[in-house]
Amino acid sequence: MAGIQDFVEYVDDFLGHGELPAAQSDSDWLVDDTSSAGTPTYTKGGIAGEATLAFDSQSEIQNVCLHMGDDLNFDIDDLDGVYFRVKMGQAAMDATSMVAFGVCSARNDAIDSLAAHASFRVIGADDTTALVVETDDGTNDNDDVATGTTLINAYKRFYIDFSGGTDDVKFYVDGVRVASATTFDMSNYTSGLQPYVQIQKTADTNTDSVVVDYVKLVSRR
Repeated sequence: MAGIQDFVEYVDDFLGHGELPAAQSDSDWLVDDTSSAGTPTYTKGGIAGEATLAFDSQSEIQNVCLHMGDDLNFDIDDLDGVYFRVKMGQAAMDATSMVAFGVCSARNDAIDSLAAHASFRVIGADDTTALVVETDDGTNDNDDVATGTTLINAYKRFYIDFSGGTDDVKFYVDGVRVASATTFDMSNYTSGLQPYVQIQKTADTNTDSVVVDYVKLVSRR
């Protein structure tokens, strides 16, 4: 019978209270915050647990990324699936903002500069609610592929399916496969990944936010 001896299952429901750590600690998570004059917030807790990353109104470039401190604990070749339940804190993203979440190699302020990743994104400069997906393995790069759906201030369930092999990664929103006409091939990357959520803005006063209800990863041992 399959069990813990066969699978690694990581789940975080963001229960508890207080700020997520901005310095290495005994938490699974680490927040990178590039603000200088401003004070973005990154908290967890509340009913059923949520993690919230939010800009403040300081007009400056701000980038807030929740990740695992570049501890790449999940081998892409053993990964089965990655699950998120996410919403925006507002009905639409500001045109100067963007949000991304999924799994990645070592983090980078620029999502398109990640060495490897599989991500859901809203890019405000292109569309303030339209959800796109993308993958990069250092060789194959599928950017900003339309999903036909949106991310707004209502929770949706997101799933990245690696179970069919890294040469055919699949994306789902609320149980429905999206961007199915594109083959997302990540087979040229053979190392570890980490979950991440990143929100960023150019110099602007908006106070956009993203809220994460849970993150789950399932991997074979």
